Amino acid sequence: MEVMKHLTFRGLAISFDDQVLEPRPWTEAQSEWAAELLVDAPPGPVLELCAGVGHIGLGAVLNSDRHLVMVDVNPAAEQFAQENAAANGLEARVEFRLNRIDAALASDERFSLIVADPPWVRSADTSMFPEDPLLAIDGGDDGLDLARTCVDLIARHLSADGSGLLQLGNSAQSETIAAYAAESLSGSVQVVETRLYERGVLVRITR
Repeated sequence: MEVMKHLTFRGLAISFDDQVLEPRPWTEAQSEWAAELLVDAPPGPVLELCAGVGHIGLGAVLNSDRHLVMVDVNPAAEQFAQENAAANGLEARVEFRLNRIDAALASDERFSLIVADPPWVRSADTSMFPEDPLLAIDGGDDGLDLARTCVDLIARHLSADGSGLLQLGNSAQSETIAAYAAESLSGSVQVVETRLYERGVLVRITR
């Protein structure tokens, strides 16, 4: 039986166990940045891709009236995300879709803010993190398989004047993603700001 664990994230009570990726304290930076962007974001819901237990998205919408759509492929993540929403009185504004991120959205759906924390560890390096579930960290050969999919989805589903916030592992990955947006997506979206942290990188993407 898995041992239930608890932590506080931006004032939220968050629960999880070893079936999901443990929320990293530094990712409060992504949640805080998202909350700041929501103040002036266009009307509409928020989308959280690769949501895990939902802490980043819940923290982003906590002090707003925005609806939050979470997407993750892990049933354990769904359970915890829904429980965490309920534990913090946010369940009425949260919808969880248990699906692959590239199969969960209708073509006409648009979001004023999209946050994503995809796996970004190279497949060859996942053994360096034995405490983390493989599903939550394996990003493919260069670590960016799902990150590219997240950028594709931002390009398709981001409202005009909205923002995407993507979490990556290092500045080299952020440069690769910026080039991908510029070249493969013909500049339909672009990386406009990068913030470096000790444990990772956040990039802001706009139209």
